[in-house]
Amino acid sequence: MAKSSSNRIWWIIGGIIVVLLAGLMVAKSAGWIGKPKATEVTFAKVGSTDITERVSASGKVQPEVEIKITPDVPGEIIGLYVAEGDSVTEGQLLLKIRPDNYESVLARARANVNQTKAGYEQSRSAQAQTDARLVRATADYNRSKKLYADKVISDSDFETAEANYRVARQDLESAKANVEAARFNVQSSEAGLREANENLRKTTIYAPSSGTISKLAVELGERVVGTSQMAGTELLRIANLNNMEVRVNVNENDIVRVSLGDSVVIDVDAYTYSGRKFKGIVTEMANTANGSGSLSAAASSTDAVTEFEVKIRVLRQSYRDLIDRKNKKSFPFRPGMTASVEVITDRKPGVLSVPIAAVTTRGDQTNAPADGETPPGDDAQTTNTNTPKPRSADKPQEVVFVHKGDKVEMRKVKTGISDFENIEVTEGLKAGEEIVSGPFLVVSKRLKDGELVMLKKVDKNAKEKASGGPPQ
Repeated sequence: MAKSSSNRIWWIIGGIIVVLLAGLMVAKSAGWIGKPKATEVTFAKVGSTDITERVSASGKVQPEVEIKITPDVPGEIIGLYVAEGDSVTEGQLLLKIRPDNYESVLARARANVNQTKAGYEQSRSAQAQTDARLVRATADYNRSKKLYADKVISDSDFETAEANYRVARQDLESAKANVEAARFNVQSSEAGLREANENLRKTTIYAPSSGTISKLAVELGERVVGTSQMAGTELLRIANLNNMEVRVNVNENDIVRVSLGDSVVIDVDAYTYSGRKFKGIVTEMANTANGSGSLSAAASSTDAVTEFEVKIRVLRQSYRDLIDRKNKKSFPFRPGMTASVEVITDRKPGVLSVPIAAVTTRGDQTNAPADGETPPGDDAQTTNTNTPKPRSADKPQEVVFVHKGDKVEMRKVKTGISDFENIEVTEGLKAGEEIVSGPFLVVSKRLKDGELVMLKKVDKNAKEKASGGPPQ
């Protein structure tokens, strides 16, 4: 009885093994097992969309015209007639520097002019006297010459008359030179008088143009330094706040796409809370990169980011409603406000496009040797220490991965403009084709031509967490 029970158990185990073996064979023939693991990806359709290419940058709001006022003479401020934020007109008195020293210098300059003019008159009088002596010496010489010819006077008398004539003539030339020197002394003293008068005038500072006092850097009684040759202490700034601009630095990779006259969307941080954006236009672009003024500066900043300054005018019509003159809110922007801009460099409606993450680059492997194969012309026993030069065929190509059944096909494409989400495809794809759009790391590094793929499963818990929890 026990023996028949043991045989039955063995028959059952044998049947189970046969069934398992048969199941394994069926699963393998159907491709359920033994098949490579598929890569989880997301898909997107090739379609038409509107693309607006933009270049982003950030900077500061500044007046288009802002004049820095510095003194031409040093001294103590004894009169300050404006305050920060005041509106001024051209020619309005702004401040006064103590003029005492300059008034005394002016008085000395006037006295010096009078003295040199008196010396000039003395020189002219001396010239007139010398001229008269020359006339008399000339008459004596002519008379002595005639008498000498008639043998009336001796040689000594004639020589004396001749010498007196020559001395008188030289005295006249010297007197003329003294008069010329006296005249130059008068001109020099008059120039000193004009300079002293100008320095006294510079102690009173007037507004060179109309505008608003955007910055007042000094106080009454403060001492300032200034010369005519270089800028001295900054006193104040006068700005035209009716015309404002945003000055931004644009990377060298983006500056080639920016052009004069491009439209700009401006986001000023002070108005971000209200969602307000303003319009602008590119008015000026630097031809030289920032900090490239000298060879030493360029050599010391080789690792720094190369940027170019771009000036963007804020269009007045985009903030006209913010101007309230009754409540003294004529200028909604203040110098130094932070702003970010988006320069619209190109627009294309209804172009064939794909998500920007779907386009990546791969090296051209058409001429590359297979794994383990020695390249033609190379000896396996020879070690080449020189780094081989890259061939033109090995340059990276823009590609996308097209979904074909359960695999992907790597396809070369040509692209155009792009925005933050989509990129234009000019060659290589057709509308309606399905491509791999993510994840980014898979598309950019791991995915290969002919690789098995499957739709990535969405983690419901992660999705609910990102959206703030499950629906109530």
